[in-house]
Amino acid sequence: MLPETRRRFIPVVAVAALLLVWQLVCSLGLIPAFMLPSPVAVVTALANDFALICAHAATTLIEALTGLAIGVALGFALAVLMDRFETFYLAVQPLITLSQTVPTIAIAPLLVLWLGYGILPKIVLIVLTTFFPVAVSLADGFRSVDRDIIDLMRTMNATDVQIFIYAKLPAAAEQFFSGLKISATYAIVGAVIAEWLGGMSGLGVYMTRVRKSFSYDKMFASIVVVSALSLALMKLIELLERLCIPWKHVERNSDE
Repeated sequence: MLPETRRRFIPVVAVAALLLVWQLVCSLGLIPAFMLPSPVAVVTALANDFALICAHAATTLIEALTGLAIGVALGFALAVLMDRFETFYLAVQPLITLSQTVPTIAIAPLLVLWLGYGILPKIVLIVLTTFFPVAVSLADGFRSVDRDIIDLMRTMNATDVQIFIYAKLPAAAEQFFSGLKISATYAIVGAVIAEWLGGMSGLGVYMTRVRKSFSYDKMFASIVVVSALSLALMKLIELLERLCIPWKHVERNSDE
């Protein structure tokens, strides 16, 4: 089997096996249906509430993409400043790390209290959860550049901007996209968590409503949609990565 085919085939088989075992467990009555709905029941609930779920998913996606864009911009700016000014790096690095030790579920009620039940507190929460992976990965990437390359460029009278564009930015690109993938998953989950605590629409609001009515098949259906949105966003980032740093994929293919 070709490496590329094998890479695609094995995950599909693993997911199919998991779904089959799940369906068998539910069909045999080993776990009550009210505790764990079967995959068939989840798909049926998704089909029946598809239009409503899509409407809520659109709200969540808008919040996630807006917060992610702002979070990436903030993380990029912080990483550049941390690389440019050592004092700024020493002052901000522990504060950034400390900001991630506070549970998201503890921040969300405060944001709702301060900013209301609109879209603003949700976007702020997403920004707080998405800027960190980008900032840390980029800062580490900038610092991983070979000093000999920087010294060589300085002997050729390269400016700091030129060194950043032609040496540091390409060197940090792969780490940036790794951090961006993590931030993308945080964005969707962060939006859902924020919606749990208040709002008029969104997958978090939908999940709260169906949970209160004990419709756990619809609850699982919304979880499937959340996972699908996260996977789709990660796939989009992978395609963007292939466009921006194609040489990395050429190296991997040559190694295989």
